[in-house]
Amino acid sequence: MKILTIVGARPQFIKASAVSWSLKADSEIHEILAHTGQHYDYGMSEIFFKELNIPQPNYNLGIGSGLHGQQTGKMLMEIEKVLQQEQPDFVLVYGDTNSTLAGALAASKLHIPVIHVEAGLRSFNRQMPEEINRVLTDHASDYLLAPTETAVHNLTQEGIPPHKIFLVGDVMYDASLYFAHKAAQQSQILETLALEPRQFCLATVHRAENTDNPQSLQNIFDALINLSKTIQVVLPLHPRTQKVLQNLDLIEAVQQSIRLIDPVGYLDMISLEKNARLILTDSGGIQKEAYFLEVPCVVLREETEWVELLEVGWNILASPTSSDSLANAIQHHLTLDPSKLDHPPFYGDGSTGKKILDLLKTFGI
Repeated sequence: MKILTIVGARPQFIKASAVSWSLKADSEIHEILAHTGQHYDYGMSEIFFKELNIPQPNYNLGIGSGLHGQQTGKMLMEIEKVLQQEQPDFVLVYGDTNSTLAGALAASKLHIPVIHVEAGLRSFNRQMPEEINRVLTDHASDYLLAPTETAVHNLTQEGIPPHKIFLVGDVMYDASLYFAHKAAQQSQILETLALEPRQFCLATVHRAENTDNPQSLQNIFDALINLSKTIQVVLPLHPRTQKVLQNLDLIEAVQQSIRLIDPVGYLDMISLEKNARLILTDSGGIQKEAYFLEVPCVVLREETEWVELLEVGWNILASPTSSDSLANAIQHHLTLDPSKLDHPPFYGDGSTGKKILDLLKTFGI
């Protein structure tokens, strides 16, 4: 059985690693990896392949950045060429990026079955490009592998036939379990940055709804600067966010209060997350990683796909459009005692990669 896996962004590298380990162990499955190049510099791409022990891609399409339509269109053209050359039995896509949607569309038009890992997530905000990608990919896919019961419910509510939906757990939980142990042994990021456990907050900001809205971005960084008066704030700076801060002439003021660092590899990021007192992020994946690592998280968004984490109190929403919402959420979670919170197994038992392998062999019959 030949599987073509399509990835393009760093969260997908993490997700693919947990499945690729399982696929390698089965001699009946041959996986081919295509990297669209959506994330293309060393800090956002190559270092992840090295740390996650993922083979170098068989195809690197080199698409790079661009407007959504332009980027997705180029991906469709190049992925179609790969599909025609390789003729895989299945195409495997992850998450909600433009690479995800392009892979699903290209394969479905060539009548190649599509498997969507992390299917069924919904923020119910159609202004988010990721939400459009999720919905369209789910409805173009033949097999929908859902991480949670909530995701299964969302798919059912949209009329997707039950025989297409499979509850498998979250592949990122598999990866976090393995790499948290590895990071503890190998990462030197705390020593490099002279950080003490629980004596700093970790922040990330990269989503378009924040970076493309000057007022929201100003509110977020005002809140982070204010937080830095109480505790050190460390922020690996995404290239998109850096460019916007520079264009708005905010970078110098931010640097005076917040510790800006270059993007880091996965092991260093896990180490920073695990040792932070509080995480503040607009990332979907880091919201979950905070939960896996039992660190409270302030979600810098109007809504989240991971609603179960709000319900148990580990995560809290902080609207970037409201200074009061940001301040209140940060203050609440900065004093939160994680030992008093329940930690249900929402995301499986860490064997999702193996479950996906077993399903793939069933699909191939």
